[in-house]
Amino acid sequence: MNTKTMRAAVCVRAGGPEVLEIRELPVPAVRAGWSLVQVRGAGLNRSELRTRQGHSPDVRFPRVLGIECVGTVAASTDPRIPDGTTVAAMMGEMGRAFDGGYAEYALLPNPLLMPVATTLPWDVLAALPETYLTAQGALDALSIGPGSTGRLLIRGGTSSVGLAAAAIATAHGVAVAATTRRPEKAAALTGHVLIDDGGPLTGLSELWPEGPDWVLDLVGARTAVDSLHLVRRGGTVCVAGSLSGWLIPDFEPIAKIPSGTKLTAFHSNDHQGATDVLQRIVDDVEAGGYHPHLDRVFPLDAIAAAHRYMENDEAAGKLVVLP
Repeated sequence: MNTKTMRAAVCVRAGGPEVLEIRELPVPAVRAGWSLVQVRGAGLNRSELRTRQGHSPDVRFPRVLGIECVGTVAASTDPRIPDGTTVAAMMGEMGRAFDGGYAEYALLPNPLLMPVATTLPWDVLAALPETYLTAQGALDALSIGPGSTGRLLIRGGTSSVGLAAAAIATAHGVAVAATTRRPEKAAALTGHVLIDDGGPLTGLSELWPEGPDWVLDLVGARTAVDSLHLVRRGGTVCVAGSLSGWLIPDFEPIAKIPSGTKLTAFHSNDHQGATDVLQRIVDDVEAGGYHPHLDRVFPLDAIAAAHRYMENDEAAGKLVVLP
């Protein structure tokens, strides 16, 4: 019988940040196809906030939330990933169908484990997996890469994914403009800053009279149709976020999508287990190509405060918890 215990932040029921309680739990027992990871850091995500609020109907409480983490393998069942390997993991129903990264240890399916070689500190490494893999995937969906030339508008620019996408695109040489609803967050943005107050997006036509070549829309449902009319005719809009919800009401594609303009999407599940992509991102960060926007680091004991900070939309960048 396993008598070793660990500390974990348990979401005991749907509700406010106070439903996240620090508890002593048994360290999970290893089983075939799953390996035990000692969690060294976990990025926080708004999807965890929505799960905590009760908006994930398939999630049963109590549950240890956390759709991503980084750490070291404590007990491996995969000979390709021996004990002691530095790994990252994300998605694959982490923190939803099974306990996730808000704990000192996490038992994770082997296909989710991404071994990485790195000298980055844990807080910086923890800021990368979900955020930068999503940003990279969205830019790939827009066909933006090294040597690209053109104009990119990022809606929801002060989100962690928005800041990551801006950093990567700028490193490629792309001209970037980004929106924020909060003028006090404008200092966190690089490139051109546009204030999105819910009305027409002012300043874009003066900046780029022909419109941007690409729009990365991280706001989602509220702005997607507007983005289709902001991008130049024949340009591409990628929806890769849901800051304003999931569904576009009364969406009629033929009426709403200008002829020749392209609409695509990216979901971070598409990059779960993408070791090669993550390693490339880690290498770029280590080489100084760009720097993660790490807003605040919280200890596990302060997980409720971290969720309150996230829920109040105070962050301009990534939030990380260190067990």
